[in-house]
Amino acid sequence: MEQYPYSCSVVVPVYNSEQTLELLVAELGRILPMICPAFEVILVNDGSPDRSWELICKLSACYPWLRGIKLMRNYGQHNALLCGIRAAQKEIVITMDDDLQHPPAEIPRLLEGINQGYDVVYGFPRKLPHSFWRNQFSRLTKRVLAFVMGIKTVREISAFRAFRSDLRNAFSNYNSSGVIIDVLLSWGTTHFTSVPVNEEQRQHGTSNYTFTKLISQAFLILTGFSIAPLRFASWLGFFFTLFGIAIFLYVLVIYVTLGSIPGFPFLASIIALFSGAQLFTLGIFGEYLARVFDRSMDHPTYVIDQTVGKLTEPESSKEQS
Repeated sequence: MEQYPYSCSVVVPVYNSEQTLELLVAELGRILPMICPAFEVILVNDGSPDRSWELICKLSACYPWLRGIKLMRNYGQHNALLCGIRAAQKEIVITMDDDLQHPPAEIPRLLEGINQGYDVVYGFPRKLPHSFWRNQFSRLTKRVLAFVMGIKTVREISAFRAFRSDLRNAFSNYNSSGVIIDVLLSWGTTHFTSVPVNEEQRQHGTSNYTFTKLISQAFLILTGFSIAPLRFASWLGFFFTLFGIAIFLYVLVIYVTLGSIPGFPFLASIIALFSGAQLFTLGIFGEYLARVFDRSMDHPTYVIDQTVGKLTEPESSKEQS
């Protein structure tokens, strides 16, 4: 394998992965020395209910380059990633899942993109591993995310990514509990690209991203980092205003020509149409108010319980705010 002139920090959020951690760390320990002059691995335990933290402590005693961070509870994958990213001490940060679906042997493909001058490189699977409908909704969510990011050069967004660590300066003061790492990265650069990688089948357990969580994340992306829904609500209101004027003119014409006004079914359908549009618009406003309320509560992005390994303990998001 080619040796790249970058020191690398590999950040892995950990949740229910006691069956895969040892294999993952062993594979990283085999690949990273061949491609990086210096490296570290940071495992962030995101309130995992299994024995993952005990295993992280055990592995940190065996591998001097492995660090462990335990969060006080489950904050979510992106929050855990942000914690590990802020703790990273190397030039390039690589993020990957803990379930061995992202093979460490594919990391050189990400570093090659960095070597070509890009700031953020995504490794997207050549073939999506889930069911047809799950894959389609995942693609839709990624398209929405790319739209919010305003990056036209990349549409294949993945949790398997590499980026330059100095991009953290763009979101060093971010302290909201709603976190989307990809949007935060877009605050610091527009030089994104994606490369195809092989993705393995999950060997143990099931995905923690249910259909409901995917929908929730899509809403967070839209209402937490974009004003597009508000603009859509404005245009929707404008459209129905024009529609209402057209209906009024239609009623006047009918009254003048026929001497009567259309009956109750016509009136009921118009009321239902306008009421639905109003409730939909109010729902959008409600989502934004919920985001404002959530941020006004000053919930921490994450809170660190303990660390293991030779890690300079990062501050909790509460302290950084």
